[in-house]
Amino acid sequence: MYDELKYWYLRHHKLFWTLSMSQLKQLCMITGFKKAKKGDIIYFSSSDVPRVFLLKKGNIKIVSVDEDGNETIKDIIQKGDLFGELELDNDRNSNEYAKALTDEIIICSFLMSDFENLLLKYPSLALSYTKFVGLKMKRIKNNYANLISKDAKTRLYQFLKDWAEKEGKRIDNRVVIENYLTQNDMAQIICTSRQTATQLLNEMEANGLLHYNRKEIIIDDITKL
Repeated sequence: MYDELKYWYLRHHKLFWTLSMSQLKQLCMITGFKKAKKGDIIYFSSSDVPRVFLLKKGNIKIVSVDEDGNETIKDIIQKGDLFGELELDNDRNSNEYAKALTDEIIICSFLMSDFENLLLKYPSLALSYTKFVGLKMKRIKNNYANLISKDAKTRLYQFLKDWAEKEGKRIDNRVVIENYLTQNDMAQIICTSRQTATQLLNEMEANGLLHYNRKEIIIDDITKL
């Protein structure tokens, strides 16, 4: 059953579109399959068995930890995203972990050594992977640029607009986002304090820009952000 599930998960991911049916079935033989629930730790970067992960369902946060133990959310992983040792260089000095944000997480994974061999075996896959990771790294770089050049209010507005575009349900200019992030999560994403994030959200709600609760965020007119 799991082999069948893995096949269809991989078949419908754009990274593997260049592979034939027989190649995908071979790929399933080296693919791990895992389910998780909210709050579960998916991986630590310090693991002795580095892997590349593919998120099939749910949402995950990548948390970076500095030398003083301070945590910052480095990225939010959404359906279809790759995460883990993406640059295939296994940086042992990095200190981060992945944690499930939503219920019913479904993940496929590959040992990094197996994945490297796979890229060598299928040049078309290697090209797709390079483009996929390049776009992801560009997005992360742009996020860091925004953190440096913009104030907390602008960063929060931009984050909400990006989130709404990716996952929001839109009717005309009204957008409803399923909220799986705490205010502390949002504060970490935009690199500010929880108090500041709470204050900014309260101000937006008071000004009629959004309605916020633990289950959903409703933005009545996304063009006003």
